[in-house]
Amino acid sequence: MNEDRKRFIELLAESGAVQFGDFTAKSGRQTPYFINTGKLMYGDQMDMVGKMYAQAYTENIGKENRLLFGPAYKGITLVAVTAAALYSQYGVRVPVCFNRKEKKDHGEGGVIVGKIPEKDDRIVIVEDVITAGTAIRESMELLKNADMGTVEAIIIAVDRMEKGKGEESALKELEQEFGVKIYPIVTIREMISYLHNREIGGKVYIDDALYARVLEYQKIYGVNSGD
Repeated sequence: MNEDRKRFIELLAESGAVQFGDFTAKSGRQTPYFINTGKLMYGDQMDMVGKMYAQAYTENIGKENRLLFGPAYKGITLVAVTAAALYSQYGVRVPVCFNRKEKKDHGEGGVIVGKIPEKDDRIVIVEDVITAGTAIRESMELLKNADMGTVEAIIIAVDRMEKGKGEESALKELEQEFGVKIYPIVTIREMISYLHNREIGGKVYIDDALYARVLEYQKIYGVNSGD
C-alpha cells in the first residue's frame, strides 16, 4: 500500500468518514464500521479525496475521456472533485452529471443534472462505498431505463469486501450482473490492518477489542480477497 493510500485512510479516520461502533448499513446488516464520505466537509479534505479518485481513474481507466456520474446525494460532491482533480492533476477534461432524488417538472426539468448522458456515452460511476450493492443497482436501473449510455466502470472509496445477495462478494456480483469493472481506492482489510493499534493524531481508532469485533463480523459477511 503506497503512502497516498495510507494518508487517505488517516483522512477517513480523522474526519469521521469511517466510524467504528454499532451501525445499520443500507443492506440492513448490523456492522461495527460505517463509511460516510459526507463527513468530509473542508476544502483540503475534498482536495485530497478528488486526487485519490482521480488517481484510481487514471490507474485503471487511463486518460480516456468518460462521462462521470455521481449518485445523489454524496456522489454529487465526489463526482465534482474527481473531475476537477482529473483536470488539474492529469489534464483530463471529463464531463459530469448526477441525478435528482425526485424528477423536476419545471425549468429544465428531468432527473439528470449536468451533461445528459447520450446513448453512445461510456460512463464511470463515482460512489463512496458498496455494501450489498443496493444503491448501485438503483443507479444502473436509472441509466438503463432512460437508455443513457453504457456504464463501463465504478470507482469507490472503500471496498467493504462483503458478500452480496449470495456467497460471492457484492462487487463481483455487480461486475457479473452489469458487465462493469469496480475499482476501490482501498479495501476495508487494508484500512483495519493499518489502523489497528496505530496512534494517529494522539488517538487509536481500532484497539484490540474493536479489532476482534471486526474480525467476527467479517467471518459472517466477509469474503476472501479473490472472491
